[in-house]
Amino acid sequence: MAARPGPLTEWPWQWMGNFKYLVLAPAVLHTARRVATKGWGDLDPAYVVMLPALLLRMIHNQIWISLSRYQMARRKNVIVDRSIEFEQVDRESSWDDQIIFNGLEFYLAYAMIPNVRLLPVWRTDGAIITVLLHMGPVEFLYYWFHRALHHHFLYSRYHSHHHASIVTEPITSVIHPFAEHVVYFMLFSIPTLTPIFMGCGSVLSVVLYIAYIDFMNNMGHCNFELVPKWIFKAFPPLKYLMYTPSFHSLHHTQFRTNYSLFMPFYDYMYNTMDKSSDVLYEQSLKVTDETPDLVHLTHMTTLQSTYHLRIGIASIASKPSDNPVWYSWMIWPVAWLPMVLTWVYGSSAFAIERLQMKKFKMQTWTIPRYNFQYGMNWERESINSLIERAILDADERGVKVLSLGLLNQAKTLNRSGELFIQKYPKLRVRLVDGSGLATAVVLKSIPLGTKKVFLSGSTSKVAHATATALCEKGVQVIMNQKKEYDMLKSRLPERRTVYLKFSNKDIPQIWIGDHIDYKQQQRAPKGTTFVPTSQFPLKKIRKDCSYLSTPAMKIPEMMENVHTCENWLPRRVMSAWRIAGILHALEGWDMHECGDDMMGIEKTWSAAIKNGFAPLTKG
Repeated sequence: MAARPGPLTEWPWQWMGNFKYLVLAPAVLHTARRVATKGWGDLDPAYVVMLPALLLRMIHNQIWISLSRYQMARRKNVIVDRSIEFEQVDRESSWDDQIIFNGLEFYLAYAMIPNVRLLPVWRTDGAIITVLLHMGPVEFLYYWFHRALHHHFLYSRYHSHHHASIVTEPITSVIHPFAEHVVYFMLFSIPTLTPIFMGCGSVLSVVLYIAYIDFMNNMGHCNFELVPKWIFKAFPPLKYLMYTPSFHSLHHTQFRTNYSLFMPFYDYMYNTMDKSSDVLYEQSLKVTDETPDLVHLTHMTTLQSTYHLRIGIASIASKPSDNPVWYSWMIWPVAWLPMVLTWVYGSSAFAIERLQMKKFKMQTWTIPRYNFQYGMNWERESINSLIERAILDADERGVKVLSLGLLNQAKTLNRSGELFIQKYPKLRVRLVDGSGLATAVVLKSIPLGTKKVFLSGSTSKVAHATATALCEKGVQVIMNQKKEYDMLKSRLPERRTVYLKFSNKDIPQIWIGDHIDYKQQQRAPKGTTFVPTSQFPLKKIRKDCSYLSTPAMKIPEMMENVHTCENWLPRRVMSAWRIAGILHALEGWDMHECGDDMMGIEKTWSAAIKNGFAPLTKG
């Protein structure tokens, strides 16, 4: 929202919230009725292309969003190296409003202009007129309108909403108040409607012109430089006909320069070109991939988790994954495509996120595999190879710490990373499974004064460490699975075995464990608190019981560039396993935390508190 919102700031359908697409319902129903009564043969090219054109615009924009965020994660050719926060993501989540507006424009033009129904697929003369009208009136009028928008009166009421984003993303390009979009519509109508009224318009010239606008808009706001130098060397006048991402980025950081739409010649003509444009362009092309201090190695979980990656759909990634959006059912089938592609062609981990805390730089890398693949015996060797390749890559690049997230540290897969330590004893990068801090978070989550805890058949490192620590504190741990009971008892100091009890009848109201299924939860007494020891949340079955979060902590305010949620966790909350890797880097700890080795519980907890991490619950 602008600093002092003026008239027509809000979109007319803003009050409709998630139901705003119903604005297009009459057009869709009209199309369905027309096809049902007259058949497909009755539809002319202009009518047929309208809905597909809108869909293609959304796909086009999403490709740019993913590409930009991937480059930002790597820091490759980045222009403005600052952080993006949740506030910006929320403000820009309405980027599809302009596509709805575009759809209404299409249908109104079709209904009100008879020539539209007679448009051929292509006419070269009309396309040439469109190009000339854009280079002439559109660029000229936009330049002066844009300068007017930077007058304090219009800027405070309208354009400041767009400039709230210093670090731009592709979708920043269309984040304007409704009134601005009305003016842009009138501007861009000049090259599209004039040839139609002249009788030389065509369907493709309109579609391609809109695609050109989208392409240039997205490119100008993508925040990484991608225009190669050889293009300008091969054709020097191009610098007056095409801007670069760094050229427009300066407009968002300096505000009073580089006003042009896509063709900078008016900035040259009226002496408003930023003098550092060429320097920034050269510098941005030289920015190489960043070597982080820390890498967190994770993987996809469900099919829909592809959209929840930072390089996926921004509005989905900014919310917990267990808070699905209304259109999930529509895009779910499409999620099969990236799954198949990553399974067949995914040969290495890839960067999806870049964070910074103090002077430490952090990246998140993703193994291109999903939960169900980790459960396939014949996939284990392949997955371990992907993890091994990521570890060796991090080691070669000089990464200090690599933390293993989710199933990348599964006991049945690589024994919490121990397999790689044994295979490569001279690894410089420290491998961390995060079990020490995870255990500490679980212990702190158990209410103070608890005398008895039920351990539900768990075999994980964290569950055993938690049970052992509870017995050391004099808290009775009750189990009802003999094999697990005997295994844990054999690991306890003899003086503490008295606190470990095997019983099918004594069931307290505090339960801990990795996987507590439906049948087990039904045995719990009313009012039970379930405390997960796994990285995956428990399925909430009982309404008369409470379920705590998977081991996690709130992150400090000094951690920058956080604008996505980690799987099912709330905003600015991070899993204990991931935080453990951060602490390893911050504190300079030199040991691996893999296999049976575990950092001291109190040591890791104290380090977390010291560095600004905070518990979700008070034990």
